[in-house]
Amino acid sequence: MKRKTSTSIILCTIGALIFSIAINTFSIPNNLGEGGVTGIGLMMYYLTNIPVSVTTIVLNGFILLVGYRYLDKKTMALTILSTILVSLFLQLTYGWQYEMNHAILAPLCSGALVGLSLGIIMQAGGSTAGTDIIALIMNKYFGWSTGIALVIIDIIIVVPSIFVIGLENVVLTVVHLYVQTKVLNFILEGFNPKKSIFIISNKYEEISLEIDRVIGRGMTLFDATGYYRKDNKKVIMVVINRQQIMPLNKLIAEIDSNAFVVISEVQNVVGEGFSYAISDEEYQHKINEFIESGEKKTR
Repeated sequence: MKRKTSTSIILCTIGALIFSIAINTFSIPNNLGEGGVTGIGLMMYYLTNIPVSVTTIVLNGFILLVGYRYLDKKTMALTILSTILVSLFLQLTYGWQYEMNHAILAPLCSGALVGLSLGIIMQAGGSTAGTDIIALIMNKYFGWSTGIALVIIDIIIVVPSIFVIGLENVVLTVVHLYVQTKVLNFILEGFNPKKSIFIISNKYEEISLEIDRVIGRGMTLFDATGYYRKDNKKVIMVVINRQQIMPLNKLIAEIDSNAFVVISEVQNVVGEGFSYAISDEEYQHKINEFIESGEKKTR
C-alpha cells in the first residue's frame, strides 16, 4: 500500500511539472487559452498580469471546498496534492517561454504536453480538480451528463476569450484542446475506445453489483472450470467505453486485489449503450445513486 501511495505521489509530481511547463513555455508566450480553471487563470493573466499560479490555487481551493463530498478520501488527497504542485510548478517555471515561428506548432506542443500531464495524474488516481467537480454538481442538480457539462463549461470559458486573445488564437486554442483530448485518451486507454473485460474472482457478486451501480453497464456471467484445480468459477464479461476503464479497474482493485482481469480491444460493438444510447432517465438514475452514496459516506 505504501509503495502504491509513493508511486501515486511521484506520478502526480511529474504530471504537475509537465503541465506547468506546457502552460508557461508554450501557452502563455503564444497567447493561447485553455479550458477549465487554468483557462480562467490565463485570461486574468493576460488582462491583469496576476500569476496563473495564484489564480488556479484560489479557484481550485474554492471548488474543492464546494465539491469535496463527491470525491473519495484518496482521490481527494491526490487532487489536493496535484492542485498545490501545479500552482507551485507554475510559479517555479514562470518565464520559461518559447515563442513559435509557426503559430500552429504552439497548440500542438502545449496540447500534447497538457494531455500527457493529465493522463499521468489520472493514472495515479488523482485529478486537477477544477471543472470536473463543477460538471458533477451540474449533473446532479440540472440533469446534464458529465461530458456535456464539461464541454459547455469549456465553451463558456474559451469563447469570451476572443475579446482578450483574438479569434485566431481562440481557433488555435481549440486545436490545443483537441490535441490534449486525443493524447489524454491515448494515455488512459490507448487507441481503441471500447474494451471487453473478463474478470475472474471469488467475489464476483460484489464486483457485479458495483459495476452495475457505478458504471451502469450490463454484464454476462459464465460458468468456468479451472484447469489445474478443477474448481468451478464465475467469469464476468462486460464491454465498456473509454471513460469507464479507470473507474472499473479501481472498483475491482478495492473489492478483490487478487482478481484476474483480462482487458481486450473490441473492433465493433452492437447493443445497448453502444450502437444506441442508454436512456437519459436510466443514466441519470445511475449517476444520482452514485453521488448520493458518496454523500452518505461523508455524513
